Amino acid sequence: MAELEVPPYFLCPISLQIMKDPVTLSTGITYDRDSIQRWISSQKNLTCPVTNRPISGAAELTPNITLSRLIQSWSYHNPTAYLDTLPVTTTQVLDLFHDMNCQGKRIESLQKLRSMASSGSDRDRRVIEAAGACAFLETLIIGRGFHEPADGKRVRELSLAILHDLQLSKSNLKYLVNSEFLCSMTRIMRFGSNESRTHAVILLKSMFQVSDSDMLVSLKPDLFKELARILSDQISKKATKATLKLLIKACQPGRNRTKAVEAGIVSILIDLLLDSSENRISESIIMAIEIACQCADGRAELLRHSGGLAVVSKKIQRISDVGSERAVRILYLVSKFSGTPAVVAEMMAIGVVEKLCSLLHVDCGAKTKEKAREMLRVHAKAWRNASCIPEKIDSVFTIL
Repeated sequence: MAELEVPPYFLCPISLQIMKDPVTLSTGITYDRDSIQRWISSQKNLTCPVTNRPISGAAELTPNITLSRLIQSWSYHNPTAYLDTLPVTTTQVLDLFHDMNCQGKRIESLQKLRSMASSGSDRDRRVIEAAGACAFLETLIIGRGFHEPADGKRVRELSLAILHDLQLSKSNLKYLVNSEFLCSMTRIMRFGSNESRTHAVILLKSMFQVSDSDMLVSLKPDLFKELARILSDQISKKATKATLKLLIKACQPGRNRTKAVEAGIVSILIDLLLDSSENRISESIIMAIEIACQCADGRAELLRHSGGLAVVSKKIQRISDVGSERAVRILYLVSKFSGTPAVVAEMMAIGVVEKLCSLLHVDCGAKTKEKAREMLRVHAKAWRNASCIPEKIDSVFTIL
């Protein structure tokens, strides 16, 4: 069979694929909406890719209804190779929901919906979401109203994958913030595949970003245990980044810091920091440790780790201004609230004092410099009398 020839004006000039949602710029050139929106968002200078003439932005995109109808008509007459170019419709989505109520069709229908969500356009994802996908998939994940089938784990993991791929709106993310769904996410993080565990923490991160403080306070200790396991297992860089951001948000309420510490999060974070070579991840780890150290148990766990103080001190001036500020704050919290003679002596022995003195002579944030100065002032007597204090550091104490 001869290869089917696609009319050239059906192809987007950017992606060179058949357009699903053709829109025309003021320059008269038509593009697929997803492609031109990505172009506009990535360009500092707003220009038409073909003509290089200036454009005002996404606001001037005009749907090319005539071309859209031509493409749909052509696609319907050539379904074998090009059916996937058709835009997703609400009817298609509702039909799949109906099939999902039949256990024998559930997996196949979920796989079709996931294909639509993962490979479709942003418009397709919004159609799926508007059809009620969030509530329906939440029901499948929780298992509400269903007897547990033999393929229940696969149903939950596919449903979660679709929610992840849909990039849900703020309102639907808020809708998912409930105790039943959080318990289901915790179970998936414990028993699911690594892919599903990654999907779970990424979705939870998005949910927590839009949730209120009352929900955060009610988080269960088991959730923190699973977050600790994901960090310890290091299943993927994407999962690690999402889990760190999730922890930073979840530990804002004071009682959650204790839950995280009891889950063993501090020692895991220190071990990650020891092995981390990526500044962005190291900064997030330092931020999470600093939040944990705002409670006494967190500071105790940091001090219990043989490399805790040393690795935190080492990261000062090696990550970022934010990372250095948080690292100094960790040392400040330890020295102020847990600064026993043994701890103060350890800080001297591992070079913390020299690090603090160096901060007084470099360009760093005012808060960072003030915290360093205060630590040196408070512990000046203990550190000045130590035999290993360099002469240059002793001179610093005279100006404090």
